[in-house]
Amino acid sequence: MIKKLTFLAIILSFCVNAQKSLISDFQKADILLKTNNIDSAYFKFKILEQTIPKTDTLYKYSLWYYTLTTSQLEYENRLNEKFDKSLKLGIEALAAIEKGIPLFDAEFAKRKYFMIKNIVVSNFGLGDFNEGKKWKEKLYQAKEKKELPKGLDESFNFDFFRFENKNIWAYEWFHPLPKDRFSSTFTKVVYYVYSTDENGNDKDQLYRFHVLMFHGSNLNFDYVLTKKIETAQNESSGTLYAYTYKEDIDFAQLQLDIKEVLKGNLNPNIRKLQNQK
Repeated sequence: MIKKLTFLAIILSFCVNAQKSLISDFQKADILLKTNNIDSAYFKFKILEQTIPKTDTLYKYSLWYYTLTTSQLEYENRLNEKFDKSLKLGIEALAAIEKGIPLFDAEFAKRKYFMIKNIVVSNFGLGDFNEGKKWKEKLYQAKEKKELPKGLDESFNFDFFRFENKNIWAYEWFHPLPKDRFSSTFTKVVYYVYSTDENGNDKDQLYRFHVLMFHGSNLNFDYVLTKKIETAQNESSGTLYAYTYKEDIDFAQLQLDIKEVLKGNLNPNIRKLQNQK
């Protein structure tokens, strides 16, 4: 009996010391986070999330901060066009979010679809449009089920890149192309062009490119690219008839077209991607 009690005491002592060690590691990770050492904090919280038993109350905190730091690093890499890293981190963050959904509130659960949107952007940044389309379909399915949170329920960011000190953001609207081409003005995609400050952040919206429904019947295309500039007094627009698209938009071609127009190539003789097919 004495031997059993001694063995139990050893086990309990080990558990207490292990718990103290985990708490100490958590506190170190927290200090790193508070001092903005996100990379180091991320690695520590990642190890803690994998090490701490899920029954331990400390597990929820480690998962929360692991998700937070992974998401922050995903964001930073994506905005710096390091899309290989942001894609890896985005998929990792999504897995962490899905672990946390049963543990946290509905506000936390909203992160899932925002991270899916980020993964779309990373795939587009890498030029992997087929993979990006697969992730986009997850958003469309969630839209159909009315699961998307506010801020994603009407449109979503799917592409981002920088061009000559400008930030280029692309958004796609969920609504399908209207059958009646004269019913209304309809835009499926908008590329917003922003000037930037000294830190590379958005400053002023300079203009935008709309993938605009063509008001008429044409077997060759359904949308036409239109440049719009808005001032305090009015809005002006110009249609770029050299750049047209079918209902099932070729997004690889569209991204290349936007880059060509940004270079000033408004009337190409042959569109490059189409010439490569």
